[in-house]
Amino acid sequence: MTSQKLFIAVAGNIGTGKTTLTQMLADRFQWEAHFESVSDNPYLADFYTDMKRWSFPLQIYFMTHRVKSHQTIVGGHSSAIQDRTIYEDANIFARNLFEKSLMEERDYQNYIQVYNVVTEPLQAPDLMIYLRKSLPRLKEQIKKRGRDYEQDMPEDYLSNLNRYYDDWIGRYDIGRKLVVESDGLDFVANPKDFDHICGLVSSCLDQRDLFIQ
Repeated sequence: MTSQKLFIAVAGNIGTGKTTLTQMLADRFQWEAHFESVSDNPYLADFYTDMKRWSFPLQIYFMTHRVKSHQTIVGGHSSAIQDRTIYEDANIFARNLFEKSLMEERDYQNYIQVYNVVTEPLQAPDLMIYLRKSLPRLKEQIKKRGRDYEQDMPEDYLSNLNRYYDDWIGRYDIGRKLVVESDGLDFVANPKDFDHICGLVSSCLDQRDLFIQ
């Protein structure tokens, strides 16, 4: 596709299938895959039990993990793809927690200051892929994958995240973006659906010179 090193990111709400798509794209295009820390996250289960108590340490944990992954990708020699980005942490998850009164204002302002400091020098991804999925389909996927701590997740929590994602991706202007409407796609079971997504990605990357400043 290109002889230059690429940095691809996959963004999306809980249950969109972004982790699976990240691995599939990594396998297809021979990119290094970098994943969100879930199984070894020491705060996640506690967070879903008491969001207000654990929101700030959880977001700091995610920020630390993702900025390390971001720096590893940029400093590496191979093309890479990242499952969820540091940009989503602040623009979607921390924002939602604060506006739902699940994070104290002083914690939120402290978080945003740290976020601005650590992201200002970061090189943006060459392509941001956003998987958009409706609330009913998100709920189906979350139930299907069966993580105990996700099963009682409030519906309005997911709905707000969707709204914030749409707002963020609409304002995203630091690199190329690709919005994939995924409700009608089953890229795991249907090879044609996956080929369709790969075609969209390839089309964006073939025109790299048009959007790299």
